[in-house]
Amino acid sequence: MSTTPAPRPPGRWAGALLALAVLAAVIASFVYLAIDYRALAAPESLRQMGRFIAEFFPPDVSAPMLAKVGWGALQTLAISALGTLLAALAGGLLALPAAGRGGRALRPGVRLLLNMLRSVPELVWAALMVLAAGLGPFAGALALALHTTGVLGRLFADALENLPATPERSLREAGSGAAAAFAYGSLPLLAPQALAYVLYRWEMNIRMATVLGFVGAGGLGQLLYFHLSLFQQAQSATVLAAMFVLVFVVDGFSGWARRRLAPAHA
Repeated sequence: MSTTPAPRPPGRWAGALLALAVLAAVIASFVYLAIDYRALAAPESLRQMGRFIAEFFPPDVSAPMLAKVGWGALQTLAISALGTLLAALAGGLLALPAAGRGGRALRPGVRLLLNMLRSVPELVWAALMVLAAGLGPFAGALALALHTTGVLGRLFADALENLPATPERSLREAGSGAAAAFAYGSLPLLAPQALAYVLYRWEMNIRMATVLGFVGAGGLGQLLYFHLSLFQQAQSATVLAAMFVLVFVVDGFSGWARRRLAPAHA
């Protein structure tokens, strides 16, 4: 009777060496940055930081400021919604050839395009779009759309490739056309997961839209940059509070919607 040796457990040395390598990289990073911690924790530095933080209180809650912040919040919401919607449409169209639906020849090129779009950060896209389309919210929406197209297109393509082929194949064998078989066989299975991806990316784009204003792409970020550049900390505190409220509300709505989609996806 032949016996096969039991599989050897993974070596502990490999894990220990990996942990030591990560620790060494972290220590080397702090040494390379040459941060003067003594100056950072000096009493004068702490007093200056305290005075700077105290200047943000109380926030400016005057009617003109609240109206300006409300308009900026609506603009930020519109930038994120438009950018996400454009990305969902473009990503859905590019996902088909990226999943091999347009032929094997197109698949590598489209996937390369999606990787290129999502490899460029939103801030870089925003800087380029400001130069191309001018200052304002349209540049921010285009920047979010370009980066998010790469992300959603790749997610949609992977989800499409992982769908069971039986429903669509059965419809094709029953005489349905390719478009009808996809619409009634695969699309209903893909839709809940794709919508959950879109909501999650919209949630992330709300945060990013508040940052894109620092390069002139409109919204609350541009308003915050304006007041900080004038050392108007009370007004800046109001803008920061509006950012928090906006992100909190959208996060709550997005999380609720994705939870409602989870049973349908399961």
